[in-house]
Amino acid sequence: MNLFLFTQFFYLLCNNFILIRELMSTLIPNFPITDPTWVFFIVLCIILFAPIIFNRLRIPHLIGMIIAGTLIGPYGFNVLLYDSSFELFGRVGIFYIMFLAGLEMDMVGLRQNSTKGTVFGLLTFAAPFVIGYLLGVYVLHYSCMASLLLACIFASHTLVTYPIVSRYGLSRHPAVTISIGATVVALFLALLILAAISGTYNSDMDGWLFWLVFTLKCVAYIAFVFLVFPKVIRWFFCNYGDSVSQFTFSLALVFFSGAMAALAGLEGIMGAFLAGIILNRYIPHVSPLMNRLEFVGNALFIPYFLIGVGMIINVRLLADTDTLLVVAIMLLVATVSKAIPAWGIMRIFKMSRAEGVMMFGLTDAHAAGALAMVMVGTKLEIAPGEYLMNHSVLNGVVMIILFSCIISSIATERGAAKLAHEVQESPVKHEGDDEKILVPLYNPYTMQDLVSVAMLMRNAKLGRGLIGLNVVIDDEHADARKQFGEQMLDKAVKIAAASDVRMQTQNRLGTNVASAILHAMKELDASEIVMGMHHQKNNVLDSFYGTITQSLLTGMSRQLTIAKLIIPSNTLRRIIVAVPPKAEFEKGFHRWMSRIARMGAQLGCRVNFHATKETLPFIEGYIKKNHKDVRAEFILLESWDNLILLTGEVNYDHLLVIVSSRRGSISYRQSFEELPTLINKYFANNSLLLLFPDQTGEDEDLISFIEPVKSDKAATWSPTGWISRAMKMHLNND
Repeated sequence: MNLFLFTQFFYLLCNNFILIRELMSTLIPNFPITDPTWVFFIVLCIILFAPIIFNRLRIPHLIGMIIAGTLIGPYGFNVLLYDSSFELFGRVGIFYIMFLAGLEMDMVGLRQNSTKGTVFGLLTFAAPFVIGYLLGVYVLHYSCMASLLLACIFASHTLVTYPIVSRYGLSRHPAVTISIGATVVALFLALLILAAISGTYNSDMDGWLFWLVFTLKCVAYIAFVFLVFPKVIRWFFCNYGDSVSQFTFSLALVFFSGAMAALAGLEGIMGAFLAGIILNRYIPHVSPLMNRLEFVGNALFIPYFLIGVGMIINVRLLADTDTLLVVAIMLLVATVSKAIPAWGIMRIFKMSRAEGVMMFGLTDAHAAGALAMVMVGTKLEIAPGEYLMNHSVLNGVVMIILFSCIISSIATERGAAKLAHEVQESPVKHEGDDEKILVPLYNPYTMQDLVSVAMLMRNAKLGRGLIGLNVVIDDEHADARKQFGEQMLDKAVKIAAASDVRMQTQNRLGTNVASAILHAMKELDASEIVMGMHHQKNNVLDSFYGTITQSLLTGMSRQLTIAKLIIPSNTLRRIIVAVPPKAEFEKGFHRWMSRIARMGAQLGCRVNFHATKETLPFIEGYIKKNHKDVRAEFILLESWDNLILLTGEVNYDHLLVIVSSRRGSISYRQSFEELPTLINKYFANNSLLLLFPDQTGEDEDLISFIEPVKSDKAATWSPTGWISRAMKMHLNND
């Protein structure tokens, strides 16, 4: 009903537009406003109030931004001019949309759904391209070249409505991943044909030479991005931890990639997307840098782009019946030709209706790509004084941009809302419902690493925060240490808050650090501890673990993770996990595996599990059942006593996770006493997590990759012959 009233209002506005504009000009003769302060103030007011007003009307606020831009623009009430600032911020905005699409994409999901994405991309390109070409030749009576360019405009699309799915938390949903992959395929094919059309009229080279040069430039550009960018990113993030520097570096990389893409003959938005794909690996989804990048884009640059799109729309063209008819035909063809592939993919791959509607919404909007292509057509001179496309086509495409964005926003909003509702209603089992991670903080130099590790392990779906603890020894220096601890805890809170993670803090006095930590753990109902590794002094009496860690191990039975990072966590390339025999029978087996799996998923790196042939199937079964988004490898460890063999596999940019156990537990081995010597001798220069599993709770159901459910403990301890043979065959195949 609200949408119907809005449509009626918009229709009346168009019919009486000239009268309203003349009245506004009479009342306020100072339009357009050119003072930069007032211009920016008006834009901020639109960004602030448009979502509020249109949300009350139950209309996607993206439409509100575009409509507001139309009303204040030079073809509206002429409040603001479409000057270079709107052009600049608009370009930044569309780059930002494509950049965030690549940055937030589920890379594991992209690999798993690459076939679906490619098929959808080919369909969503081919259907509009063929129908658009036929429309241009037989209905609009354009030339073959002009019809080809019109078909490219119909076939390409822009992810204008991506912020909607991101707002619903669906950026890593398979349907979104498939749609983004399809966008890249369709846009790339459209740009290829655009380059061919442009080269036909502008290039002095022969046909084969033009394509050879174009191909070489594209290959060189893509190779440079995928080979050089990762090394530069890793070096910068390892050497410069300042948040402002990392933010600026990330944006500089995006626009450098966009500029290089333009030099290669592609559109800059393709370069921005590739930069997002590369940075995806180095910016965890839950991190301060990701939060800052999303915030700046969604709060400023993307709304600026949407307002700029509205400002170039001339609604007075709808008053002309012939123009209105042409726009209606073009819009109908553009919409139907994008709906058919979405419906086909939904049926072929048996996806839900909500997924199909959302995929249609994501791939229906035309904006920057279409505008760039039609601008190329209006500048291509095919004969003296004659251009490939005239301004009537430009006006028609601009109107398509308006209405396709409206249709796309409505479809995406409805599909995403329904899909998010379905996801929320689906039963989700959280094996760690009591999760509440305690992080004791003492050293300001390791504080950020410890908070980062805790955030990577944290289950974001539970919505629980972290606990930061500082213990002050009650002596004559207690006041100074307490003040220092308060400052350190404040910094930890800011680090967590930058990722939208709450942190509860406690700065407590005590006569014994370990006892104070244990008391705080009970008082605050913490489920586990993540703490820094003890710095062993050159003292015969000082042990590897230190007295605090040893007291915690004997004084509690909950999970304890000891961390030492020598490089920032987001630059880690691989996680190598060494698992002892019988680890699957520990009560905290699933807990620590879920923590490591989340770290791997957040960092986007491969996780290699090394375990014996009896333990490996249970690790594989749990990971493949509960953490399908993790790129895991399962490697046979012949004997735990041969742990030294891992020295050849653990590199400087790898994280070694050693799963140990407490004395008296089921997986405890006498060789654990040699771990400190082994670590100091062979892994002193590696990032390390030393993990002691939880010893509390009920026995967990063991799920093996070979045997989905094990109910007989005897069978668990003594695998039958055919299981052993199957396991050997599986390992040999790997």
